Amino acid sequence: KKIMQEKKELNNGYAYKFSGSDEVVAKLNEFIKTEKECCEFFNFNLTISKDRSSAWLEITGPEGVKEFIKTEIEM
Repeated sequence: KKIMQEKKELNNGYAYKFSGSDEVVAKLNEFIKTEKECCEFFNFNLTISKDRSSAWLEITGPEGVKEFIKTEIEM
């Protein structure tokens, strides 16, 4: 089941929108922990709306990272 609701292309990566529920945020945190172990060139930014209706995960990095995201970890 896909939990991503929306995707935006950024200059240096992508932003993905999810539900802001505790369950989804916990999964996103696990994903970040796993990915930063293998891919230290990524920058992660997780923003959760104050009413918890949405969470945005931005994955950015140096030149070439967008192609890597597209082929390796596309949500």
